[in-house]
Amino acid sequence: MRLTRFTDYSLRVLIYLGLQDDQLVTIRKISDAYGISRNHLMKVVSLLTRMGYLKAQRGPGGGIRLARMPEDINLADVIRDTEEDLVMVECFDEEGSCVISPACKLHHIIGEALNAYISTLRKYTLQDLINPKDELARLLQVERNAA
Repeated sequence: MRLTRFTDYSLRVLIYLGLQDDQLVTIRKISDAYGISRNHLMKVVSLLTRMGYLKAQRGPGGGIRLARMPEDINLADVIRDTEEDLVMVECFDEEGSCVISPACKLHHIIGEALNAYISTLRKYTLQDLINPKDELARLLQVERNAA
């Protein structure tokens, strides 16, 4: 299975913001840190905001931040929310037309693998991705406040 670039960018945005200790961050700052198009990130941020992962503040001094604590952002939920579908083979699609579907065992096997994949992701949160914070912050050139 391959995740879309949209999901990849969604996870990157969440990681970056998870390192920020609730500070507002601009899309430009995230774009510069990852070398990703701001236009792509604007679409990602828009969806993540509508889905309640982010809070956005418009205007001068505005930006985005996490809407939830990192330990409350489950990776399986993010992937399910940002992937258009998890149809891995044609027989998963209601409109599929594979002639061997009635007798084929592939649907069951792939379905079992997908369930194991989602089950593994469900064990992890954004908090798991961002700890320890120091190395990620260094790589992304995030200035961390001394606590």
